Amino acid sequence: MDELNRTKKKKRKKKKRTWLKVTGIVVGLLILIGGSWAYSIWHSLSKSVDSMYTPLDRTSDKRNDTVTLTEKEPFSVLLLGVDERKNDSGRSDSIIVLTVNPNEKSVKMLSIPRDTRTEIIGKNKQDKINHAYAFGGAEMAMDTVENFLDIPIDYYIKINMESFKEIVDAVGGITVQNDLDFTIDGSHFKKGTITLDGDEALKYTRMRYEDPRGDFGRQARQRQIIEGILSKGASLSSLTNYREIFNSLGSNIQTNLSFDEMMDIQKNYRDATGKIEEMSVEGEGTKINKIYYYLVSDQEKARLHKELQEHLDID
Repeated sequence: MDELNRTKKKKRKKKKRTWLKVTGIVVGLLILIGGSWAYSIWHSLSKSVDSMYTPLDRTSDKRNDTVTLTEKEPFSVLLLGVDERKNDSGRSDSIIVLTVNPNEKSVKMLSIPRDTRTEIIGKNKQDKINHAYAFGGAEMAMDTVENFLDIPIDYYIKINMESFKEIVDAVGGITVQNDLDFTIDGSHFKKGTITLDGDEALKYTRMRYEDPRGDFGRQARQRQIIEGILSKGASLSSLTNYREIFNSLGSNIQTNLSFDEMMDIQKNYRDATGKIEEMSVEGEGTKINKIYYYLVSDQEKARLHKELQEHLDID
């Protein structure tokens, strides 16, 4: 019985890996290896992070002082899964807010439905929250989400879902646990354990119309893809492809986290991933002028604000 409980705990722990570890995956590889590869991998890692780094000239009026990672202060990250296609600036189809508290050794992960109706900061209009990225990139998305939740958004990580297939192929494909049998664009995905290459992974994340959960189901599949990449990328079998993996990460990810800040997170916050709580936004769908929106009440926004603000240790 004890062995069965240990097995169940291991499975639950594995399911709790989140997008936060995107910032630490390459560092995790370094921990696993050493010797003559060390300098070469470190050099490739530094180049990849430099290409990811896209700073923003913005400050938040939700904080009195800028967060200090070296002091192990709680911080927040906006994760944007953007579907950027040719001749299209893209919309943030996945919007996830992470608050990280190293003192409580915990992470709260809030998925915001893409159709959520809110004020788009900088446009002075009510629209779907995922349009903020299309209108003004990561900065407008951060400002809009910050206003919606009334908490500071310190960092962002933007992942290009269209080209994300390169990363899946770079790690040699991934394995996921599919809970819905469906077919999309000529590819069939059976229920159960399946292995995906890059093209299949992209189709897998895009399907939502056949899913009774709609966008919530798609968000769950996108998190599965990220988890699968992290699991495969951190295995010894993928180390021979580290240059290809780093190049793919550098090409498909943008963030205002610098290399030093990533190192600080890896060093000072790794224990926080031991307790991850998923949060959801409660609301109801409706049509306004024949356009579908997800409406969130002021009471629900106040509930989310209170929980996340407390987790950030903000008075």
